[in-house]
Amino acid sequence: MRYEGDIYRPPSEAYSLLVQVTIGCTHNKCRFCSMFKEKKFRVRDINEVFEDLDWAREHYSSVGRVFLCDGDALALTNRKLVPILERIEELFPECERVTIYGNAKDVLHKTPEDLEELRRHGVTIIYIGAESGSDKVLKDMCKGATREQLIKAVRMIEDADIKASVTFISGLGGLDDFEEHALETASMISEMSPSYVGLLTLMVNKRAPMYEDIQSGKFHILTAEEVIKEAMLMMKNINIAPGKTCVFRSNHASNYVSLRGTLPQDKDKLIQTLERAAADTGLLKDERLRMF
Repeated sequence: MRYEGDIYRPPSEAYSLLVQVTIGCTHNKCRFCSMFKEKKFRVRDINEVFEDLDWAREHYSSVGRVFLCDGDALALTNRKLVPILERIEELFPECERVTIYGNAKDVLHKTPEDLEELRRHGVTIIYIGAESGSDKVLKDMCKGATREQLIKAVRMIEDADIKASVTFISGLGGLDDFEEHALETASMISEMSPSYVGLLTLMVNKRAPMYEDIQSGKFHILTAEEVIKEAMLMMKNINIAPGKTCVFRSNHASNYVSLRGTLPQDKDKLIQTLERAAADTGLLKDERLRMF
């Protein structure tokens, strides 16, 4: 397998075959993100992708999962993406799922029929970084998508019978937009009712554009205690639509408290976990153990 630059994948893809079909991110302007700042977006030659898949078939006895990198490989048109999926189907009949990063505009550029075609060829999960439900926070962070666009994109994914895994970031509104970020994110999750939600906690690399704002005091990072308070406010206001369920995870290396449950049935249990952490700060992860 050949990889260009650092490779990023969701925690749930730890045991997946990682295949780069694009390099970098089409947007690459999010102020909190440093993942692809050293890459210029381009689409890999499909023959290189096929060669990597052939190599994997020769070297791995079984490939149960495939994750397509980089930042938003869903930017590829179906004309370019489907042949890759067909090659995966041909080479790895044992493969149970193909997953992919995408952004809201990638999804909105596709028709419902396009998404259904991807599902027929094995795509089971599309990962989207929503980050916040607040239009103000999204604009401040140069996310490149509005609340309305993110909600519409997730609903399109779910309507195509593909699972949407949506990521949000605790503390992204800083101290100034603490409450708006929590409440608007809760209402977004409620309106989307995605299959999966992942909640990370803000950590900013020196390469990220907003790092200077933190150093200058323009942006105030939340303390661990404030992060827990924000998460409680968010959780108390999430109301998943009747008949829907949402797997909720906040067990990333960046988080102060690990949360695992399914909404709505585990909502009270998750709130109780946060309340215990708020009452006993000894339960919070030591700052030195947090990682990007």
